[in-house]
Amino acid sequence: MKLKWTSKALSDLARLYEFLALVNKPAAARAVQTLTKAPDILLTHPRIGKQLSQFEPREVRRILAGQYEIRYEIQDSIIYVLRLWHTKEDR
Repeated sequence: MKLKWTSKALSDLARLYEFLALVNKPAAARAVQTLTKAPDILLTHPRIGKQLSQFEPREVRRILAGQYEIRYEIQDSIIYVLRLWHTKEDR
């Protein structure tokens, strides 16, 4: 399996960093580092996340990393990180 980040997921990371950095830059950097490492578990356990039926027939799933939701899609041998956000955000 390979892990690939979509441009929207990378934009989400940048947005979260900018928001957190206003208050605490070191904490913002730690949060981004945690979020970029979290999907690594999917390389060995790709179906660990809850499948989201509203996206069927696509295999879109979600995992939680602390207070952040990470959505991803499995296509053949590639795992695409689609989006991520804080669970308190209005989504």
